[in-house]
Amino acid sequence: MWKWIQTFASPKNFYQISQKIILWLLIPFIILMLIGLYWGLIVAPIDYQQGESYRIMFIHVPAAWMSMFVYLVLAISGGIGLIWKIKLAYVIAKVSAPIGVAFTFLALTTGAVWGKPMWGTWWVWDARLTSELILLFLYLAYMSLNNAFDNPKTASKASSVLAIMGLVNLPIIHYSVKWWNTLHQSASVSVNKVAIQDVDMLIALLLMGMAFKFLYGALMLMRARDEVLVIEQNSSWVKRIIMEHR
Repeated sequence: MWKWIQTFASPKNFYQISQKIILWLLIPFIILMLIGLYWGLIVAPIDYQQGESYRIMFIHVPAAWMSMFVYLVLAISGGIGLIWKIKLAYVIAKVSAPIGVAFTFLALTTGAVWGKPMWGTWWVWDARLTSELILLFLYLAYMSLNNAFDNPKTASKASSVLAIMGLVNLPIIHYSVKWWNTLHQSASVSVNKVAIQDVDMLIALLLMGMAFKFLYGALMLMRARDEVLVIEQNSSWVKRIIMEHR
């Protein structure tokens, strides 16, 4: 397993192998997204309290899951880069940040749209909402710090340390609805229980959650391939690729 990881971590091998993996991520993403949207918009019943407006949950909740998942990947990748000096780990962390920003922004905006008819306002300084907003700022701070140094190695190390420190915010987001009195509803799905009682609602939510994970994987690999070419631009194998595409 470790030998396979070392082989895959080689920029050249990663560039070649990732091209094949992307297709196998995009296909299930499209299938799961279409089925998930159909299940959430057509099959799942109307909520007896919130009516049709609750259906934004099938975008909001998976986006919120992904905002935390991508940050976890970012921080772990940064840690691997710091400890084992693997350049590809830094690449994965760097390219994950903009994707994480997109998921976090999507979670915040869909949450605001959902919250307006439920709470009567677009935004409240609720513990869950505030900690999610802090997550967005952590992503932006990571990206800013990564671009603040002329030396890429220094930038990668500094931003990775920041990302690891920011991990403390993830349990705050997750447990905020338990630790404080909050307008935000409890977790829809957790290790110990499932708050959603209707099976069709749960199926739609899980389908969309899986679809978003495949989407992240595909987008991350696409961006990482471009970043690898930039980093390895003076390598013979990159020059050969450039010559072949001229």
